[in-house]
Amino acid sequence: MINFIEELRWRGMIHDMFPGTEEQLQKERTSAYLGIDPTADSLHIGHLVGVMMLRHLQLAGHRPIALIGGATGMIGDPSMKSAERNLLDEETLRHNQACIKKQLSKFLDFDSDAPNAAVLVNNYDWMKDYSFLGFIRDIGKHITVNYMMAKDSVKKRLSGENSNGMSFTEFSYQLLQGYDYLYLYRHYGCRLQMGGSDQWGNITTGTELIRRMDAGEAYALVCPLITKADGGKFGKTESGNVWLDPERTSPYAFYQFWLNVNDADAARYIKIFTTLTQEEIAGLEAQQAAAPHERALQKRLAEEITVLVHGRESYDAAVAASGILFGQGTREQLQSLDEATLLSVFEGVPQFEVSKDKLQGGVKVIDLLTEDAAVFPSKGELRKLIASGGVSVNKEKVTSPDGLITSAQLIADRYLLVQRGKKNYYLVLAK
Repeated sequence: MINFIEELRWRGMIHDMFPGTEEQLQKERTSAYLGIDPTADSLHIGHLVGVMMLRHLQLAGHRPIALIGGATGMIGDPSMKSAERNLLDEETLRHNQACIKKQLSKFLDFDSDAPNAAVLVNNYDWMKDYSFLGFIRDIGKHITVNYMMAKDSVKKRLSGENSNGMSFTEFSYQLLQGYDYLYLYRHYGCRLQMGGSDQWGNITTGTELIRRMDAGEAYALVCPLITKADGGKFGKTESGNVWLDPERTSPYAFYQFWLNVNDADAARYIKIFTTLTQEEIAGLEAQQAAAPHERALQKRLAEEITVLVHGRESYDAAVAASGILFGQGTREQLQSLDEATLLSVFEGVPQFEVSKDKLQGGVKVIDLLTEDAAVFPSKGELRKLIASGGVSVNKEKVTSPDGLITSAQLIADRYLLVQRGKKNYYLVLAK
């Protein structure tokens, strides 16, 4: 059996853990759980550290339990938050759970008959019929207010300069999460809870409940919160979160995010977000050191994680699309792009609309790019740039201003890509 703790250790994925955790995992197949916030119908890359912990756990022969926080998602975890969160209804939570499981299935084996097949649970299922009186009588009496107040997540909220205090609802969060651990300990034999370092207080409340109520031994393991080398927040771009759902973040944009991380981040991320071996990563680091401009780490990181999340075909399309943008792509590659990828690649470039009917019979380049779509301010300038080889339509050089453009050349039956010089792109939309 692979040593799970040693695997996480060399990958830089351990911030803290209970004494005895490594011994427990080496002694027997162990069930371990990690909670996932269901407030959206897609995971984003901020979730991936936890998901990769579950993936490594299963690869090491242990059983991962992914807990969708349906009940706790209705409250909102106060950890690292400065304000209350919006509450979700049950219909939204169930929809989000189904979508999240589909994404998790790319990382974890839920469906085989292996003894360590992954399990998906939702804490709403055991909390929805638990009465308030029953909960505070059965569970609440075992954890003191003093114990709960000592947690960093509570202290930070109550002592912050701009604090508006903390509702009883959010204060109760750690007790609910602690009960989740107790429930999974009793019903699934779960002996380990994992999470980010900000979850340490909530996790240890669970181990304390198990100790006090069942005289049981349970363990905790948390990973560091991932930041960028410059201290910035990981997983955020100018347009917001980087999502796993291709409708929210296109495979091209997803691929580009990983391809464009800096060298220091690439060296850390490739250990955390892939299952490449220590030897494979050492080889890539040697390549990077010998030829930094070739960006071996970034390319392999982007490949591994894009293939895992979106599949090989989407990865190949993203690579082809990158080549198109930076000048190496062919007409055939461009024609093979779907509309979503094309628009993702050329997001923000100027667009012009022309009549599709007009293109049916063919329009001269000189008329199309000056009168119908004003890519060029004058026909004289267009002729001059064509003569010097500086105009392309759909990655093919225009050799004559009188050449015809027809609807047969449209990409995705709607677009023409016009290139003026080396770096200026324009999209012509036929409607």
